[in-house]
Amino acid sequence: MPKFKVVLTAGGTSRRFGSANKLFEDLNGKPVIKYSVDLFSEMGFEIVIPSHNSAMAEMQELFALYPNVKIIQGGLTRQQSVFRGLKECGDAEYVIIHDAARPLIKKETVQKTLDEVVDKKAVIVAVKTTDTIKTVDIHKKITSTPSRTNLINVQTPQVFEYQMILDAHARHQDKSFTDDACLIEESGLDVYYVEGDYSNIKITNQIDIAYAKILLESE
Repeated sequence: MPKFKVVLTAGGTSRRFGSANKLFEDLNGKPVIKYSVDLFSEMGFEIVIPSHNSAMAEMQELFALYPNVKIIQGGLTRQQSVFRGLKECGDAEYVIIHDAARPLIKKETVQKTLDEVVDKKAVIVAVKTTDTIKTVDIHKKITSTPSRTNLINVQTPQVFEYQMILDAHARHQDKSFTDDACLIEESGLDVYYVEGDYSNIKITNQIDIAYAKILLESE
């Protein structure tokens, strides 16, 4: 089997969540970040966590007994943090990039990406858009309503051939993208998606914690 490593993004400040770091928030008796780390650990992967400076000590304490986890200093942006994490994965053939704030990722979903990426080189998880999406101008005037048929909501993990994503990050350091697939697209390369799960939510604010608890309890 090809060698996969995980870059688990944890470099944010949780500004929209409140005063506490959302990754350490209790979620049914376990910190949010531990869900992802435990899942990827059970799957046998080495994990690099680019952490915000303010969370380094707590992160190191939380995973002190995890020999497969390496905590590093994150960057000023998510993109910088991922790039720093990628540089720690030099002997990997493929890299799984996942948001630590998505604790409800399922093993089956991860496995779908692994099954596809060796052939496709760049594979992300997404779900079909269920809301109507409109584009607007700076005056809040609606300018168009694209068809939902070709729209998807992007999630993580996003999995890439290692050298491909490393080169894309190095090439576009002066730009700012909202996800790693954008860097591959900007490089003129193809990205594919596999069907994810609507329960794979990202913890952004307090209401997301409440929703995640309900989802966990319903499993």
